[in-house]
Amino acid sequence: MKPHVICHTLISLDGRIHPSRWTESPDGDRKVWSSAYEKLHETLAGDAWLVGRVTMAEMSKAEAHPPAGPFAVARPHHFARRDADTYAIAFDRGGKLHFAKPDIGGDHVVVLLGPGVPDSHLAELANDGVSYVVATDEAMDARPLLDVLGSELGIERLLLEGGGNVNGSMMAAGVVDELSILVAPAIDGALGITGVFEVPDARGLVGKARLRLTSSETLEHGLVHLRYAVEPG
Repeated sequence: MKPHVICHTLISLDGRIHPSRWTESPDGDRKVWSSAYEKLHETLAGDAWLVGRVTMAEMSKAEAHPPAGPFAVARPHHFARRDADTYAIAFDRGGKLHFAKPDIGGDHVVVLLGPGVPDSHLAELANDGVSYVVATDEAMDARPLLDVLGSELGIERLLLEGGGNVNGSMMAAGVVDELSILVAPAIDGALGITGVFEVPDARGLVGKARLRLTSSETLEHGLVHLRYAVEPG
């Protein structure tokens, strides 16, 4: 069974997700908002958190270092650990992420890969103590991948904290159960910048989801925390 998925994000009033471009906080540094976001991350108590390749690349920062062949690798998945307290999960369709260690801040890394990823990359991940799941379909349907994370690793509560493409694809797939939206008193204003959810289909998420407000709370530094249940459209 798939984990309960909570999309947790920090946004400006115009729905943007990169604080570096936002107007300043009236209380000083924008970091007060990021700090509040991280505190809520802990409060939400996920077994795992999931991001896209671009976000994970900001944290992994390693170069390619495949071992010498021939390669004997496991497909469709390999788990270096099954007993971690928390997992750091990333979508990486093309196998472009590389790791210097098997964890991010103590959270064991699991990479979700496309079916075309070569054995040399899988061998590199396994040698580095990184776990992986190779999708069996080109579309990388999120539900079966989440089912594997639930059944194999016992993940019950996953925080989706990606960019607009990852968040949008997960919403469109109908696997998001809840939204945790932290709204900052800031404006981005840039043109053509990704928002919280990006869906290539021209109709977007119309008919795919309905949101029901479950709580709203005013926090320090002008922040508002909104939580929504996601119901089928």
